[in-house]
Amino acid sequence: MGHGKVFLVGAGPGDPTLLTLRAVELLKKADVVIYDRLVSKSILQLVPQRTEKIYVGKGPGKHESSQEEINELIIGIALEGKTVVRLKGGDPFLFGRGGEEAEILMTNDIDFEVVPGITSALAAPAYAGIPLTHRDYSSSIAIVTGHRATKGKGKVQWDKLANSVDTIIILMGVGQLKSIVECLIKGGLSLNTHVAIIEGGTLPDQRTLIGRLGTIVKEAKERKVSPPAVIVIGEVVKLGEKLHWFKVPICSKEELLP
Repeated sequence: MGHGKVFLVGAGPGDPTLLTLRAVELLKKADVVIYDRLVSKSILQLVPQRTEKIYVGKGPGKHESSQEEINELIIGIALEGKTVVRLKGGDPFLFGRGGEEAEILMTNDIDFEVVPGITSALAAPAYAGIPLTHRDYSSSIAIVTGHRATKGKGKVQWDKLANSVDTIIILMGVGQLKSIVECLIKGGLSLNTHVAIIEGGTLPDQRTLIGRLGTIVKEAKERKVSPPAVIVIGEVVKLGEKLHWFKVPICSKEELLP
């Protein structure tokens, strides 16, 4: 029996209608689907009952499966000749460790394909009515992780980032919000800089908190903001109250400056 093929598939930001046609096709054909914490139940319902589903999610502060164990699992199943869909929230190559898994598959001579997904870094702000670029406000963006890497060169240089782009999008940053804000202010960002935190982007319970850099930590605590959430920092945020087409509650503790 030859090796199976592995598909590194992006599940998108949560709303199942935002899956790619290729992702849906593969979910219906797979022998095994190995999925993460941020893959919604509605997306999993697209997987046939005959297909084996294996959860390998990592929650904040608790890792049910290490990356090494996940790698071994994927390789082991592929070596059995099975078709594997490695299903990840968002896009597999954006903070999804898809690159690491692709390297392991290449090293073990296992055929693989990457299926991009819509990242929450783009989708959540769009659903909150916040265009990440706009001719009047923003011509550059940076997408960064709020997690601090313990190895390698993954630590974000917040002080340099503060004034190098117009819009900053932070994923997985709610738990580090206080330290991120402090670093950005130290790096030169004004206390009045506009900030939005979008919880559950694209889902029916999406909630957006709009505020300012100087008070957002206090407001997020009062509103009991919790992950998964996308943080957007920059002047484009002030369009959020005007362009919020997705009819969910938008809470703002102060009136935004024009």
